[in-house]
Parts: sequence; structure tokens; C-alpha cells
Amino acid sequence: MSPARPQPALARASMTPVPWAGHPLARLVARALGRSVRGPRLAARGPLLLRRLMLLLLVIASALLGTDYMAEILPHDGRTWVEQALLVLFGLLFAWISAGFWTAVMGLFVLLRSGRNDGTLEASGAPACPIDPAARTAIVMPICNEHVPTVFAGLRATYESLRQTSQLERFDFFVLSDTSNPDLRADEHAAYAELRASLDAAGQGGNVYYRWRQHRTRRKAGNVADFCRRWGRSYRYMIVLDADSVMSGDCLTRLVQLMETHPDAGIIQTAPRACGHSTFHARAQQFGAAVYGPLFTAGMHFWQLGESHYWGHNAILRIAPFMQHCALARLPGNGSLSGEIMSHDFVEAALMRRAGWKAWVVPDLPGSYEQVPPNLIAELQRDRRWCHGNLQNARLMFEPGLHPVHRSVFATGVLSYVSAPLWFAFLLLSTLLFAQTATTVPQYFVAPYQLFPIWPVSDIKLMLTLFGMTALLLVAPKLLALAVIAIQGKARLHGGTSRMLASAGVEFVYTTLLAPVRMLFHSQFVLAALLGWRMRWTSPPRDGDATPLRQAWRRHGVHTLLAVGWVAGIVAVGSAFPWWLSPVIGGLLLAVPLSVVGSWSSLGRFLARRSVLLIPEEVEEAGVLRAARRHAACASPACGFTGAVLDDAARERVRVAAMPLAASRGLKAVAREKLISRAVTEGPHALATADRMRLLGDADALQSLAANLGSDVAHPAWAEARLRQARRSAHVAVRPPTRAVSGTGVLAGQ
Repeated sequence: MSPARPQPALARASMTPVPWAGHPLARLVARALGRSVRGPRLAARGPLLLRRLMLLLLVIASALLGTDYMAEILPHDGRTWVEQALLVLFGLLFAWISAGFWTAVMGLFVLLRSGRNDGTLEASGAPACPIDPAARTAIVMPICNEHVPTVFAGLRATYESLRQTSQLERFDFFVLSDTSNPDLRADEHAAYAELRASLDAAGQGGNVYYRWRQHRTRRKAGNVADFCRRWGRSYRYMIVLDADSVMSGDCLTRLVQLMETHPDAGIIQTAPRACGHSTFHARAQQFGAAVYGPLFTAGMHFWQLGESHYWGHNAILRIAPFMQHCALARLPGNGSLSGEIMSHDFVEAALMRRAGWKAWVVPDLPGSYEQVPPNLIAELQRDRRWCHGNLQNARLMFEPGLHPVHRSVFATGVLSYVSAPLWFAFLLLSTLLFAQTATTVPQYFVAPYQLFPIWPVSDIKLMLTLFGMTALLLVAPKLLALAVIAIQGKARLHGGTSRMLASAGVEFVYTTLLAPVRMLFHSQFVLAALLGWRMRWTSPPRDGDATPLRQAWRRHGVHTLLAVGWVAGIVAVGSAFPWWLSPVIGGLLLAVPLSVVGSWSSLGRFLARRSVLLIPEEVEEAGVLRAARRHAACASPACGFTGAVLDDAARERVRVAAMPLAASRGLKAVAREKLISRAVTEGPHALATADRMRLLGDADALQSLAANLGSDVAHPAWAEARLRQARRSAHVAVRPPTRAVSGTGVLAGQ
């Protein structure tokens, strides 16, 4: 019996974006011309405004104190233009790191307050009520040119975990594909068919669906919006997954229960745990996220409350208000920051809160997992997209009706990347000031008939005080996080106290050396976004391929040359080397080897065997992660487009995921036959991407193409492709089974 259709019956509804009101000055002009645009009324502020004011005052006080100390240290007390520019930059940057410090202090208070609830939403404090049978939930996974085994292994593990909760009938799963690569699309079809066949055999596959979107507009946000327009009104809630997301059944059902018990919640965001890669870079990131992440998440939860972040995945949304209020219009204009909104998640949370629905982060809900980029270059590729999106969101900061907390979220999103060129400018100015001071001959007698010289004075005590304050703001959050883990008795989940401290040292040295590399790249990204340099939008890699030395040099060589020139300039002016630049210069000089070594899975596994950079998911692996790893290891080989044409079994699997089409007539039928004839006679290489996509979406055309390949007019390339496929199948057949797919980004553990 053939499986059911890959898509359910349509239940169409509208989701219409409202044009943005624009800048306040533009709104004043529009109002004067009688074209006023009124936004919704500002949502009422919560009763806990005091903690937000406290954070703001602490940040301002810290910045003022640090800037005052800095002014006293400078040779001319901040009277020259170089020193004044330096003080402005220092004040902004000191405020930025102060915000992180005080957020961590607030997080410490939250984590050590012994479960006392003071108006926050927490999973541990909410009752576990039965789920209303009418509260149906769609679990959607938007994907685009992703690593197919990662996607379907995680999806299947999530499905099986949910089935164990006996709540499966209240959930439907949707894979929403925007894939533009025909080989990957064929693999998606095949993987979906295998998943459905396995679930259908157990009588449980009727609620897993797949849709490939032909008109791929507005990227991920457009993909989710298309789902809402087609099927949204059939569900009360929607849980959004990323391509590398894995969630336990208990986590999914708990999210629905939290929504049911908090009827004013529009978005509830989990705090995903990073895991799944074995490269040294990824393991350092995973360790940092596991150790320091909970402290900062709890701190943000403390002052954001119901105006929290939404990160676009591993979260539940109330569909009706989302469809009504969160459709995203294009940003007007033709500049680089116009057009489709890239960082849609922050904007959707702000719009949901503006409409009166709260957005929460639940920091204490386990069972939510994601991956980090496997290497530095992949991380920077992701950061470029995020940078452009955050700078775009700055245009929405003054939209009417937005909550002040969400305006601050937009501002911090901008500063998270704009701070990089500010740091770079600060370092350059401080180097210039140091060179000027070192080459200036002191004037001991500045007045006529002066009897005693005026000796240059260096306030070493004040310098050390400022240095200590800066180090405290940067390092104290890490120490607080380590202390919390030790107090809570969780150090064993990181290999024990001594191994945890050693891992923290490794992570600190590595991230310190990478900081100047990230600074330069982020500065470049900001400049590119403002100047409109073209940016390719591609999915981050889910595999762990090592970075070749040539690629690392191409990406980081200019930074190494900059460091060499920086040192040469200091030496040329004949001054002593400024010791505070050592981590910056050292990181830039080591950028190429750091990028290469960080991408090595062998180094990551070596450290894991010695319990260095361990995370709880490696010590006590969750069942859903173990299942994802197992399914990834058993994934079928990729078939690609040619495999879908040449192999009968692969072609049948591809057909399962394709929606049945009405019989072609007239000009469409003629064009279809011409395409099949051209594919037969000219070979696969003559087919453009659009041609291959058209054939994959038409099961009858694909079958007709395969049937005609035995004719005399078939191009020899088809026979060569069939031979290569046979050899590849024979190689796979004799390959010994493996326990896991090492370094493939499949939540594989070690």
C-alpha cells in the first residue's frame, strides 16, 4: 500500500504584513501632510521595572567611574583630540562590558535563590496539567540546502521521544524545504520516504509531512509564514525547530503545558544546549555555552521578564496572534539595510509583545539541543548574516508601540557587532597615543625663572586599579559561573572540579586569542552591511570538515600581515612595545594556525578522552541524543538527482515526497515532453538546475525519463553515471558498520 500524501489538506488563512511606520521624523512629516500612521498603544510596563532601572544605573555608574579613571591616567587629562576620542570610545566599551557583568551578577542571584518565584515564568514552578485535546501543535522544521542525515536523524529522534510521552496524536511534524540544490532535494525526498515507511510500518507515520517550496521568498521567515497561511489555523501552537535541532518529548509537551497555563504568553523560548560536534573549536564553544550560558540566560531572564528574546528555533508560538501581528513587511528603500528582514526572530518577538502577548525565555527547561558551527570560518559565515540582520533591526528601533525592553534588544543587537569597530578604533588610538607619548621629549621647565623641574608622573596605582576593574568585568562572570556549578555539585558533569577548571583555562586562552580575529571580521561585516557589499545567504555547514591551510590563509592572511605591520610601526617609532596589545597582536599572528587547528576533530576527540572540555551531554547522554546519533549512523547513502533517475528504489522514494500533479495538457505537455527528450539525448549535464527541479517535482516525468534511458538515443553519460552508481553501491555494501558518524555534525557525541 502506498503511503499517504506528503502534505495534509489545506486550511488557508491570511497573514498580511502591515507597512512599517518609519522614522519619527518621517512620521511627523506624514502627520503634517495628513498621512499619519498610528501604531498600537504601548504595552503596559510590568511591576518589576525597578530591576531594569537598577541595571541601567549600574551600567552607567560603572562606565562613568571607569572613564574618570581613564581620564586621570592619560598624559594630558583628556584635553587633546586624540585623548577625547579615546575617552568616548572607552566609555562606550566600558558600558558594554559592564552590562555583561551586571547581567551575570543578576544571573547568579537567580540561580542561587532556591526556587523562589518572583513573577518569572519557570518550567519547574508551573503545574503539569493535561493537554487539551483541542490544543493541537505543529512542529515545523524549515530547512535550506542542509546536511540531510542531520535533519532527518534529529527529526526522527524527536518524533520517537514524543511518542514515548503518549501525547503524539496532539502533534504534527512538518519539514518545510527551501532547498535549491537538486541533489540535496532528491536526498530529502528519499530520507522523508524512508522515515514515513518506517513509521507507517508501525502505524504511526500519518502526522509527518514534507513540503518543498517552489517560490522561495523571504528566506526562513517567508517559509514559516507560508506554512501559517496554508495550515496555521488548524493548530493552536507552533514549535519551530532549526535544521540541527533536537528536542525531547518531555520538553515539547512541557512547552504546550506552559502555554496552556499562561494564556497571555505568545512565545516561550527554551535555552538550547549546544552539542554534537567533535572539532576543537566546536568543543570549546560547547563548553563555554554549557558553563557560562546558564548564568547569562538567567540574568537576561531576570530583567527582561515577559519581554524576552526569541531566537527563531526551539521555541513555541501561539499561532493565532503570530499570524495576526507578526507578518513582516519589507523595509522601505533601496539601500543595503532595506528589503527583506533577515533577523526576523527579534522583530517577531517585539511585534508579539506590542500586540499584548508576552515573550518568555525558560532557562530551566531541559531537553532542548542545537549545534554550534564546527570551525571558525563557519562561525564567521553565520555571524555575517547575523550582523547584517541586527543592523537592519536598528531601523525598527523607533517603531511606535514597541516595548522599551525590545527597543533595548535591538540596540544591544547592534552593539554586539558595532562594538568590534569601536574596539579596533580604540586600540589604534591608544597605539597612536602611546607612540606620541614615547617620542615626545618631556618639558621639565615650562615657565620663566622656574627654579624646580616638573617631573613626568605616572600614577601606577590608578593604572592598576583600572586594569583590575576591566579584568574583573571581563573575567568575573566566568568565575561566577564556575562557582555556581561547584556549589550546585555539578562539576562531575564536566569531568570533576580540576578538569572543569583546566577546561575553563583552555577555553579562556583559545577565545582570548580568537577575540581580535573576530573583532576584525565583525568590523568588516559592519562596513559591508553599511556599504551594501553583496552577501551570499547560505546555510551553515553541519559537517566537521577540517579547514585547509590554503583556505585559512586566504581568510586570515591579511590579519597576520596587519599584525606584522602593527608591530613594525611601533618598532619604527623607537618606542617600547605596549604590553596591553600582546593578546591582540598574538591572536592576529596566530590566526591562520588557530583556524586550522580549531577545525581538527582529532584534537577535539583527544581532549574528550582526557575529560577536557566535557559537557553534561557527553557524561550523561540524553536518550533523544543517543537516538539521533544512532539514526545518523544508519542513514542511507545519498542518491542525488542521477540516483533518483537511475535507481528504481531511489526513484520510488523520491516519488513519495512529491505531491501528485494533474495531467499536463496543451503547451505544458509539449514542454514536458521536450524536457524529457532533451534529458535523454543530451545527458544529465545538459540539464539546468531548474530542469532537474522540475523533474523531481513530477513523478511521472521522472519515471518516463528513466524508462527512455534504455533507448538507442540515450546519451552515453547516463550509462557512465549508472556505472559510477553501481560502484558506489558496491563500496557501501562492503563497508563495515560504524558506531557513529565522526565529525559530521549529527549530534554524534564522541
